[in-house]
Order: sequence, then C-alpha cells, then structure tokens
Amino acid sequence: MRRNASITLLSVGHACVDIYQGAVASLVPFFVAERAYGYAAVSGIVLAASLLSSVAQPLFGLLTDRRAVPWLLPVSTLLAGLGIALSGLGGSYGLTLLFVAVSGVGVAAYHPESARIARLASQGSHSAMSWFSMGGNLGFALAPLLVSAVVAIGGLRLTPLLVLPALVGTLLCLPVLRALGERSDAGTGTALAATGDDRASFVKLSLAVVCRSIVFVGLSTFISLYAEERLGGSTAAGSAALFVLYLGGAVGSVLGGALANRWGRVTAARRSYLVSVAAVAGVVFVPGPALYLFVALTSAGLYVPFSLQVTLGQDYLPSRVGTASGITLGLTVSIGGLASPAIGHLADATSLRTALAPLILLPALSWLLFRTLPEPDSPPPGPTSADASRNPLGLRSGPMR
Repeated sequence: MRRNASITLLSVGHACVDIYQGAVASLVPFFVAERAYGYAAVSGIVLAASLLSSVAQPLFGLLTDRRAVPWLLPVSTLLAGLGIALSGLGGSYGLTLLFVAVSGVGVAAYHPESARIARLASQGSHSAMSWFSMGGNLGFALAPLLVSAVVAIGGLRLTPLLVLPALVGTLLCLPVLRALGERSDAGTGTALAATGDDRASFVKLSLAVVCRSIVFVGLSTFISLYAEERLGGSTAAGSAALFVLYLGGAVGSVLGGALANRWGRVTAARRSYLVSVAAVAGVVFVPGPALYLFVALTSAGLYVPFSLQVTLGQDYLPSRVGTASGITLGLTVSIGGLASPAIGHLADATSLRTALAPLILLPALSWLLFRTLPEPDSPPPGPTSADASRNPLGLRSGPMR
C-alpha cells in the first residue's frame, strides 16, 4: 500500500473517531429536551467526556511506549462509537454518564497509538501528518451536522445509528495495519531516531501548546456570542463565525505541512503564531463583517502548528513517543479548556470584548517559546538499531486474524 493511500485511510478513520468528541456537546440540547436534564447534569456529561478523552491520553501513551498495541485502533474506534450510540438508550442519568465515559475512553485510547502509526505510515512526511490531523478536525466539525441529522428526526432513540462512523473507521484501519506490518517485517518501516530525549524542549513545546489551546477553546466557546454582539444580534452571524473558525482550522492543518517542508517545523510554527497575534487582535477590535476574515486568519494561524507540534513532541521524546503524543494531543488541550470559565466570569464582570482581549497575548507567548526551540533532525527511513530486532507495529505479516 502506498503512503498516500495509508494516510488517506488513517485520516478518514481519524475523522470517524473525532466525530464522537464533537457529538457529546451536540447531544446536550436533546438530553435537555427529552430528559429534562439541568445545566449541572449536562455539564457533568460534557466534563466526563472531555476529561476522559483528553486527560487519559497520556496514560494510554505510557502504555504504547511499553509495548506496541496496534489493535487499539479498531478497538478504541468501536468503543468511541458504541458509547455514543448507547447514550441515547440509557434511561437513567448514571447509565448515560457511563456510556459517555466509555466513548471518552475510546477516544483517549485511539490518539496516542494512531499518532505513532500515522508517523510510521507518513515515512517522515510533514504534509502527510498534516492531512492526518485535518481528518480529526473535519470529524469534530461534522459532528453537529451528523447528530442533528439523526437525532432531530426520531429523537434519542435513534442514537444507535451514530455507531456507523465507528464501523467505517474500524474497517479502514485494518488494511493499513496489515500493510505496515508487512513492510516492517521486510525491513522498510519508519522508526523514530533512537537519540536522547530533549525534555527541556518538550516542556517548552507543551507550554506553547497550552497557550494555543486557551486561545482556540476560548474563541470556539464565545465567538458565536461575540459575533452576534458585534454584528447586530443575529444568531446566523454567530453560527457563521463558528463555521469559519472550524473551516479555517482544516485549511491551516494542511497548510502547516506545506510550510514545514519549506521552512522547517519550528520556523513555520513560530511565524504562524506571529500572524495569530495580529489576527486575534483583529477579532477583538476590528468592527463589522471584517470580523470573519480575522476569525479565518486566527483559526488558520493556530492550526498551522497543530500537526507540527505532535511530530516535534515525538522527536523531542523519541523514547516516549506515545507519551509525547498523548500530551500534545490530549492533556495540553484539556488544560487549555480550563481557562474558558475564567473568560466567562471576566465577561460577566466587564464585557465579552474585554474578556477576549487577553487572548491576544497568548500566541505571542507561544511565539516566544518557539524562538527557544531547536529544529530536531527528522527520523531517518528504516528501523533504528533499537527496533531492528522487532516489528515496530507488533504485527505479524500476512492476513490479519
């Protein structure tokens, strides 16, 4: 199987899994309408999903660092889908919470191992990894459309239909795992260089990712309300701003790989954060319809570094690739999300514009942190000496049983 075919299948599979990250928030209005859940109850559901899907990722990263577990891809994809599919059937709040938690565990288990396998399949290509990241972004953005199309028709009793993306994602990953297993047995796999860990650089990178996450999660939480406020109170204006924010992220993910090929990952990320400073300032202060332009620039600027930061983390911690992936994909995003309540409290005390203004400083902090980061050497094609005696996927060649 060619590299592009493998990455395409993994990208679509990534989209199928990340649908379930966005599905929880999309189900909230239906839980309120059909089951009369209060704000505290639905907040608990969303919190359970987000904490498990984000905070647990480094734990699964530690597991994958100890042993290659490629079977986690199909199993975790099914868990993510089954949890959401059953959440509409559980009659009690406890069962609903349990099913959502199961989905969160599936999402958490998927990402560290999928990032490792995508790196192997990409053969060191930054563009290929950017396409893999874009798949997840598209899946998250498509979740509200899918949930609305299914649940709005027949209510929560139709949530079992939401398992279909998980079934598709499970089937798509199987030929990729088989192909990579055969290639690894033939001695043509790609492994990360067995160099020493650069923990100081990884910590700086993680701090930069936290700053980025605070900006993006903060804007995604409040941009609809802010657009309504700035553009005359239209709910359509708010929905359009949120759509532009998500669409710009997909464009930025793909653009990041192309820019990294030209400038290197650190330089591309650093320059994108500098652009993001001006773009966030435009969102906060520029009046009128130009708001949409600056929302698009902000989203693209924040997502250019997204996949680059994942592979940088893997290269800074080559002996802990799973842990690095879990932290850059999960834990730092969760920490960033904790700032949203603070933004909300500040907006209640002052104004939404005043509360969003401090976000301008955070891409600048990421830019400063990236100025101190080295550009690590890309992993060479072929297994390292540490991996020469074992299959880096932990798979046997031949048909999967």
